Amino acid sequence: MATNQPQGYEIPPEMRDFAEKSVEQARKAIDGFMTAAQKTADTFEGSAATVQTSARDAARKTFTYTEQNLNAAFDLAQRMVRAKDMQEAMQIQAEFARSQFEAMQTQMKEFGAMAQSAMKQPGSKK
Repeated sequence: MATNQPQGYEIPPEMRDFAEKSVEQARKAIDGFMTAAQKTADTFEGSAATVQTSARDAARKTFTYTEQNLNAAFDLAQRMVRAKDMQEAMQIQAEFARSQFEAMQTQMKEFGAMAQSAMKQPGSKK
């Protein structure tokens, strides 16, 4: 049996150069993509930390205000029970409404300031 060995096939130099350039371009594109992905992950990480801190602060403030408001409501109930007459009860109720309205205004201002502060922190969208 005669062996017919195919002659060695050589890749033309132009094709080899093209393939090498293609591989190098692909490597650069992937490196660029990975760099951008890492920067995006870092940004998300910073944003997540900012959001987490802001949310924790807001939750603490909410619990503080809730406790203050509940205490004020219980104080009102005690004062109402001790009222001597309807006129005193109405006066106590009016004072409570006025003081709670002022407290609510203060609380909303603080929450607004917290929201603005969170928006200005690094890592948050502007």
